[in-house]
Amino acid sequence: MPLTDTSIRNAKPSAKPIKLFDERGLFLLVTPTGGKWWRFRYMFHGKEKLLSLGVYPDINLKDARERRDEARKLVANGVNPSENRKIQKSARADLIANSFEVVAREWFAKYSATWAKNHGDRIIRRFERDIFPWIGARPIAEINAPELLAAVRRIENRGALETAHRALGNCGQVFRYAVATGRAARDPSGDLRGALPPVRGTHFAATTEPKRFAEILRALDGYEGTLTVRCALRLAPLVFARPGELRNAQWADIDFEAAEWRYLVTKTNTPHIVPLARQAIEILRELQPLTGNSRFVFPSARSFIRPMSDNAILAAMRRLGIDKDEMSGHGFRAVARTILDEILGVRPDFIEHQLAHAVRDPNGRAYNRTAHLSERRKMMQQWADYLDKLKTGAEIIPIQREA
Repeated sequence: MPLTDTSIRNAKPSAKPIKLFDERGLFLLVTPTGGKWWRFRYMFHGKEKLLSLGVYPDINLKDARERRDEARKLVANGVNPSENRKIQKSARADLIANSFEVVAREWFAKYSATWAKNHGDRIIRRFERDIFPWIGARPIAEINAPELLAAVRRIENRGALETAHRALGNCGQVFRYAVATGRAARDPSGDLRGALPPVRGTHFAATTEPKRFAEILRALDGYEGTLTVRCALRLAPLVFARPGELRNAQWADIDFEAAEWRYLVTKTNTPHIVPLARQAIEILRELQPLTGNSRFVFPSARSFIRPMSDNAILAAMRRLGIDKDEMSGHGFRAVARTILDEILGVRPDFIEHQLAHAVRDPNGRAYNRTAHLSERRKMMQQWADYLDKLKTGAEIIPIQREA
């Protein structure tokens, strides 16, 4: 006689396990402790097998019968339900082991060694703050485009559109790594092209008009704060390195004999050489007696074991009355790029090399750090001399280029 909900509820335990039979191999096992377990008995290749279908009341009579019927279909098709369950559990375990976060951290560990530390730190923080909480635990093979878009939309909705684009790009790298290593079939980020609004291009504030730039240079020379900041202000336009690279400059990387500053470019973690003009050497020699005992050329005012803060130069420029919309620490690079090209007539590839931008020859090969070094030495001295003339108010006549 088939079981009913009432007979199941009223079933009492005894000293030995009790089996209450339903239909077509389904029965309820009542244990001496009061537990009620669903079991399915079936024959496979002439041998009797048992399959657990769950615990009552979590699995009610209707659910148990549905699970039994699914198992009977497998048997009819020549599939052992017990073995099928083991395979499914194993497959699910593989999916969990290959969650998005697991694969992303594996990808990060593999490639971050080739990046600058601050670049890698930004990427992993972006994942931990904006991506992992939403899709980190999901099997990477199961994540679809709408699910990924929902995660990056959260970033966009808080007003960080550029960060949303960067996060989507990083996710695409992780998905492609998963495809290459056999953990995913495709990269869903490719389906999201155009899903986020484009980022409006922004530029660091910079004044490229020579007369106004001359006024800024004179203001920098007149700074009356600490010698460390004053020297950094005067050196910044001469070397036009990235602000973070300048404030982290180390004495060990300065070669006075060769008049060179060698360091690793923060964006690409590749070696770079800055030829130092006579004026730059003079500034460094002036500063060396004060900070030479520190690792850093421009140490913090509070501790010689740390570089100056990233706000020190900007704060000094604001105190000098240089507006934030007129010039930034990064803006010296734009000024040098424009004036060296348009006024001094320097070859653009020399300038790009000195800016540590990626420059390739017609065959697609990247030039090495010493490319055009002698020409860059001449250019850096020419640039320093030009700035001196600007500051003294000399009339600078633009050089006419040959056709």
